[in-house]
Amino acid sequence: MSNAATHENEYHDSMVKMLELIWGSGYMAPGGPGNVAKILEGTEPRGKRILDVGCGIGGPAFEMAQTFDASVVGIDIEAPLIERATAAAKEIGLQHQCTFETVDPGPLPFPDQSFDIVISSGAITQTSDKTSLMHECYRVLVPGGFLSCYEWMKSERDYSDDMRYWFELEGLTYALETLDELGERFRAAGFVDVNTRDASAWYRAEAKREYELIKDALYNDLVGLLGKEDADHFVENWRAMVVVCNLGEMRQGYCRGRRFNNVRAV
Repeated sequence: MSNAATHENEYHDSMVKMLELIWGSGYMAPGGPGNVAKILEGTEPRGKRILDVGCGIGGPAFEMAQTFDASVVGIDIEAPLIERATAAAKEIGLQHQCTFETVDPGPLPFPDQSFDIVISSGAITQTSDKTSLMHECYRVLVPGGFLSCYEWMKSERDYSDDMRYWFELEGLTYALETLDELGERFRAAGFVDVNTRDASAWYRAEAKREYELIKDALYNDLVGLLGKEDADHFVENWRAMVVVCNLGEMRQGYCRGRRFNNVRAV
């Protein structure tokens, strides 16, 4: 993560609108509500206190509050996203259950053992100092608490020209690793019961479906929202993403670990 004080916002308004059109209102990551359920699988989230790292505009936080009666704190380095999430929480009456904060990189602004669960959907993907972030997630978890994430990753081979072209179209900061490397980072930070699951086949099919949608059924909606130039850019972006997914270069996966529970039963 780059420093929030000097950070140049990457998720401009047209990109957010486009992502919501594809993944659903409030969602900026693949799969929308279905993916939130997959991230939380095995974490027993009902009634828990959850930290959403890289919360975007709040859709996952609202879903966790409404579905699991969880109390959610969302953090992001992009202030405009936090402003939108905060406004949306008030609009739907969840401002006391879902709160949002703009943060700087580095130590998380929470005391030790503040949360039962920490989740991420793409934040680790875009963080260069993954080691520090993992240790901070461990610190703010209660013993037995879970860190669970869905991330975009790379294969073991060097980037091709197709991958570099997709990065250029995306215009976002990526610090991709392999799924095995991500699992090892969890273990190095102290997490136990680490579980990784490759989701590349799922998103390969999903990306193709999304591409067909935005170039055909959703194209006029995109033009109406963004204008023809931006709409055409995003259609080409998705075409390029389908290519690197099909090549097996751009991959996706889930990783979950638990903070060691050193509390002895009495």
